[in-house]
Amino acid sequence: MTTFWSLWITIITLGTIFGIATILVWCSKDKMGVEEGEDMGHEYDGIREINNPLPKWWSYMFWGTIIFGLVYLALYPGLGNFKGLLGWQSSNQTVRSVEESRLAIANAQKDQRLDQYARELDDAQASFGETFKTLAYDASGHALRPITEIAGDSDAIKVGQRLFIQNCAQCHGSDARGQLGYPNLTDNAWLYGGEAETIKTTIMQGRHGVMPAWIDTLGEDGVRDVTTYVLGLSGRSVNAKDAAAGQQRFVVCAACHGTDGKGNPAFGAPDLTDQTWLYGGSRRAVEATITHGRQGVMPAWKDVLGEEKVQLISAYVWSLSNETSK
Repeated sequence: MTTFWSLWITIITLGTIFGIATILVWCSKDKMGVEEGEDMGHEYDGIREINNPLPKWWSYMFWGTIIFGLVYLALYPGLGNFKGLLGWQSSNQTVRSVEESRLAIANAQKDQRLDQYARELDDAQASFGETFKTLAYDASGHALRPITEIAGDSDAIKVGQRLFIQNCAQCHGSDARGQLGYPNLTDNAWLYGGEAETIKTTIMQGRHGVMPAWIDTLGEDGVRDVTTYVLGLSGRSVNAKDAAAGQQRFVVCAACHGTDGKGNPAFGAPDLTDQTWLYGGSRRAVEATITHGRQGVMPAWKDVLGEEKVQLISAYVWSLSNETSK
């Protein structure tokens, strides 16, 4: 964190605490010119206002929280780059990649000074590592079980589902049905192919799909015509004349989507003839896609999860759109 932002956070945090303390002191003083407990001379609906001070228990509790907050900020991180007098940290904030994180953990292990996050990773691996290995490997312990075989193992699928929820649900949803910009994994509309090993490759290595912007090539009229043609490919009722003009211009799209619009898994180009729209199927959404393009990024999980966990997640994802014998 830069010095500017460190000071910014520190000033706002301490300024808020001391500001609240100042207001509390101000409210604790009697400025009404009337003795405490005396009538203020106001009445509403038979209720008279009395000059009562703030409840002592409430004021003491408020001061207690302020003191607790200041002590906490002195001992633990909370004021910008100040690490606190105890030097505690939940994780190594200096790392910027998985490789740096692994190196930091390795160095910490050598020095016998693991931070909390690193200890939790080690504890989790010690507790569950053997379970992952048992479910992912065959009886010999040397070869990974086929993904389709794992998909028929109810215990392995339960573990794969939990791993999916922990690592993949943020984008694809806890039910794996996706959301705008993130594919539904329960249907058969696979951008790069839905075969078991292809799914594993996607998870292990990640994907980067690029749909270029075509506004400069097609112009506004061309975008509208191509949109009309594309909507017609999926069975929508469209203007035949505009669709015909769009078909002529669609030649620039055919390199990826094919002349029939059925897509190409090699490029991650979607099938335009079905009713599955990753970024929305309205005319406005399709026009926006053609006009501005899209950038779809699926991160690589190989170094984060390891092959054993990826094997279990792959089996779970594959099972969502394929019949398995339990």
